[in-house]
Amino acid sequence: MPKAIWNGEVIAEANDDEVQIVENNVYFPIGKVAEEYLQESEHTTTCPWKGKANYYHLLVDGKVNENAAWFYRHPSDKAQHIKDHVAFWHGVEVQR
Repeated sequence: MPKAIWNGEVIAEANDDEVQIVENNVYFPIGKVAEEYLQESEHTTTCPWKGKANYYHLLVDGKVNENAAWFYRHPSDKAQHIKDHVAFWHGVEVQR
């Protein structure tokens, strides 16, 4: 069962058939992410084939991990399978 863990807390957890793996990143359905740890960021980036990525900061026990999660609010046609999914980096441990 894939999990995303940061600062000792499970941020996301889902069954294998619920996640999407894209470019070796695990994308969790937003409904499987503990939204109380997310704070929307103004940061964005652009992927040539997925589109514009939006970011979340993670806030756990008073600590902040800036732009540690990303998602595609309006993914390209080729990336529709990751709409409403969130991926992690910046020290977030993702277990597969």
